[in-house]
Amino acid sequence: MDVYEKALLLHEQWQGKLSTELKAKLENAEDLTYAYTPGVARPCMEISKDPSLAYKYTSKANTIAVISDGTAVLGLGDIGPEAAMPVMEGKCCLFKKFGGVNAVPIVLDTKDPKEIISIVKALAPTFGGINLEDISSPRCVEIERTLIDELDIPVFHDDQHGTAIACLAGVKGALRLVKKDLATAKIVVNGAGAAGAVGSGGGGCPCCSGGAGRGSAAEPGRSRRRTGQSAPDHGLQIRHQGGDVVRSLGASGAGG
Repeated sequence: MDVYEKALLLHEQWQGKLSTELKAKLENAEDLTYAYTPGVARPCMEISKDPSLAYKYTSKANTIAVISDGTAVLGLGDIGPEAAMPVMEGKCCLFKKFGGVNAVPIVLDTKDPKEIISIVKALAPTFGGINLEDISSPRCVEIERTLIDELDIPVFHDDQHGTAIACLAGVKGALRLVKKDLATAKIVVNGAGAAGAVGSGGGGCPCCSGGAGRGSAAEPGRSRRRTGQSAPDHGLQIRHQGGDVVRSLGASGAGG
């Protein structure tokens, strides 16, 4: 049994990697009067007078949403919201295990940036932060920027920042070993999505996206223009020539 078969079997056994657990003791009728009605009315009244008290009296302070539309899932690409759910659950497990943060996976059946923004804004009162996950570029840039501007809680897009920063750190370390400067290095990026287009660094940074190895260049877009330039319309192997670094961040099967 290989890793994929075992993972499939375990997911069938788990039927979800998360569960809801009670912090409040509910052993008798008195316990219920404190956790629910009538006692619960008191914190409700306090929060009504001062909404910031939600951080004091509810789970908001230590609960975030992990939100995706399933359009850029790992190396699988646009596989849809339902298929993205195992990844979102997995990310929530990481938040809980390594950060002690409660995280709720949410997948959205829409690709419309404005609709995604509207939904996330409507959900925001529940959460202390929003982690956007696996939303394709360049839409993810507009979505994240708008939410950062319009919400009063932290908003973070994992691929634009988490993956991009980790990749850039690797590039900087590798260039240091060969005594080259990031500012002048030629970096070829295979995959001008969120992780590829943001944080590439480098003086010259040809980008290719979509069917890069089949000869297509990156579509012009705000996020992709950050990298400096799109690659000319020829094979990725040719673009490697004279380059100091190749960052392969495209979908599965891209490049050549």
